[in-house]
Amino acid sequence: MAGKTRVAISGAAGRMGRRLVALTLEDPELELAGALEAAGNPVLGQDAALLAGVGRECGVKVTEALAGRVDCIVDFSAPEGAVRRVEDAVRSGSALVAGTTGLDDKQKAAFTAAAGRIPLILAPNMSVGANLLFKLTGDAARALGAGYDIEVVEAHHHNKADAPSGTALGLAQAAADGRGLDLRKHAVHGRSGRPGARPRDEIGIHAVRAGDIIGEHTVIFATGGERIELVHRVTSRDGFCLGALRAAKFLAGKPPGAYTMAQVLGLLGPVAPRPSS
Repeated sequence: MAGKTRVAISGAAGRMGRRLVALTLEDPELELAGALEAAGNPVLGQDAALLAGVGRECGVKVTEALAGRVDCIVDFSAPEGAVRRVEDAVRSGSALVAGTTGLDDKQKAAFTAAAGRIPLILAPNMSVGANLLFKLTGDAARALGAGYDIEVVEAHHHNKADAPSGTALGLAQAAADGRGLDLRKHAVHGRSGRPGARPRDEIGIHAVRAGDIIGEHTVIFATGGERIELVHRVTSRDGFCLGALRAAKFLAGKPPGAYTMAQVLGLLGPVAPRPSS
């Protein structure tokens, strides 16, 4: 598209939202066109740049509702807020990038329905490295075959509300797809007591919550005599933000559909949306 991509940041008062605002203002290809927060939030009416700690006003006030169409809404709010932003995006005809995790089936259905009307990306992790890890995990599971046990271990800060993380579930799904397994039948969330010998096709998923860990994910492939580990560690939330803003640029001007971060990164060849159902 010619010109700058106009984005609105939803959840602008949160840690991710503030960094998204700051990084949007730094990017010459982006224009901050909105900063959104829930009704009753005390930051409503404040300048988004000052709230983000940029040190100068940008003229964009934090509001409850989107004033009009933007090229893309970028949202990292809680599940309830994410569904409201889906409705905002559809109503305004704006694209949507959502990094919300912990969605229930009804909330996921709202995104599926919206993909028939707007271009959107719903991803458990927006970082470039993590999305490459999804592909590597699937490739490794496919290449190594049934002789290797698969375990996924994730670690996050003690305030994270959902467990396991959406990224861990995505990695487990990638491993299951690579192995040709139904994750619903083979996933095991932690172990206790005397579970007995490990079944060959089990995929273990384990969540650690401690301190201020931003995010760590490890996929273990192990067999007799060797172990392979694929590891992704986050030391700054900027990785998530930069990936989300890259996705916003990618979506601008696209036809309706459910797109993926793999498409944003060119990991799947020619760009085409997934079917919306």
